[in-house]
Amino acid sequence: MSLTKDQKEETVKKFALHEGDTGSPEVQIALLTKQIEELSEHLKKHKKDNHSRRGLLNMVGKRRRLIQYLKVNEPERHKELAKKLKI
Repeated sequence: MSLTKDQKEETVKKFALHEGDTGSPEVQIALLTKQIEELSEHLKKHKKDNHSRRGLLNMVGKRRRLIQYLKVNEPERHKELAKKLKI
């Protein structure tokens, strides 16, 4: 259910602002989006897995807060990220 090391590295490389960047909002939002997509697929098969559903809701809330932060402080970066992730 979690992302593999290779998937994380690929996502970080794609959205990093500079070499070694793992903490920028763009990278965090991209990683959360990938995790949300995987967990959503899991929950389609396992409808009664309420523990995972709670984790999903927490991830969605965290991603929403990061997107809002980026939207308020860096609107241009927010627009670029929204295009790349299609959100």
